Amino acid sequence: MKRLKNSVQLIGNLGNDPVVKTLESGKTLASFSLATSQYYNNKAGDKVQDTQWHNVIAWGRKAELVKQHLSKGSEIALEGKLVYRSYQNENGENQYVTEIKLNEMALMRK
Repeated sequence: MKRLKNSVQLIGNLGNDPVVKTLESGKTLASFSLATSQYYNNKAGDKVQDTQWHNVIAWGRKAELVKQHLSKGSEIALEGKLVYRSYQNENGENQYVTEIKLNEMALMRK
C-alpha cells in the first residue's frame, strides 16, 4: 500500500512538443501537457468528449528520454506523483501550480 500514496497513472496524448531546459545547476528539466479524454452520452443521447489537461515534469535522465522519444501527439502511459508549488509572478501575485512528477513512462504504439 505504500506505493499507492500519492500515485497517479494516466494514459493520454501530448498537447505540444516537450520543453526541455538545462538549469544553471546543470540539471535537465522537461515539461509537457498531457490530455486525457473520457467519452459519455448526455441526456439527449449525444456522445460528449470530456478532456482534462495535466502538467507533467521530468528531471534528469527521464527528461532526456522525454526529449528523445516524445513529441506533440505522442500517446504515453505514465506513472508519477502529484506535486504542488507556488511562486510569485512579475506582478508580485502568488501563483499556484499542480504538476505530475514523472516516475515511469511507456510509449504507446498503435
